[in-house]
Amino acid sequence: MLPILYSFRRCPFAMRARFALLVSGTACELREVVLRDKPAALREASPKATVPVLVDVDGTVIDESLEIMQWALAQRDPQGWLTPSAGTLDDMLALVAQCDGDFKQHLDRYKYPNRFEGADALQHRTEAGVFLDRLEARLRGSRHLFGGAPALADMAIAPFVRQFAQVDPVWFATTPWPLLRAWLSALTGSPMWGAIMSKYGPWRPGDAVVVFAADA
Repeated sequence: MLPILYSFRRCPFAMRARFALLVSGTACELREVVLRDKPAALREASPKATVPVLVDVDGTVIDESLEIMQWALAQRDPQGWLTPSAGTLDDMLALVAQCDGDFKQHLDRYKYPNRFEGADALQHRTEAGVFLDRLEARLRGSRHLFGGAPALADMAIAPFVRQFAQVDPVWFATTPWPLLRAWLSALTGSPMWGAIMSKYGPWRPGDAVVVFAADA
């Protein structure tokens, strides 16, 4: 038996969970979800019915992406994602909280202004840039956010920065964030990023098991 991960390929929250499962060597049964047609099994596992959701072999349900990351890395952390060379886990979680808070709010309204009454896309782009200014400043001292190697914060934040960059790539290429762009390019061009972005068909009850693992 394997843990079950309900996921959606392009969801940044699900991406961060898959990063941690992959780097920790934690194999799981991957169930790709179509967000407009969520399976009943997902709703039964977590009433929130948002991805990612991990159901462990003992029935324990983890339905927060950062908790899935920490659960996987607590079992095995070969690249030291929980123990960066600069800063602490608490420092990383504080930075991720900024990403998931104000930055995510402005990102949503920049990318999908029609979904939010009165949203000014360009104003929200400017407001989101405050967080990216902070990341650029951190990267002046090291190649990654907490030292010379990727850690939990890098992999939890990068999917959202990528989403921001993709709204207007031409504009993003002109911004005063050269270190941030280099950091994002290195991560998105890595084998690990490619591995977690493999495409799978939507899961239905009775389908053959799809194993998501480092050697799958």
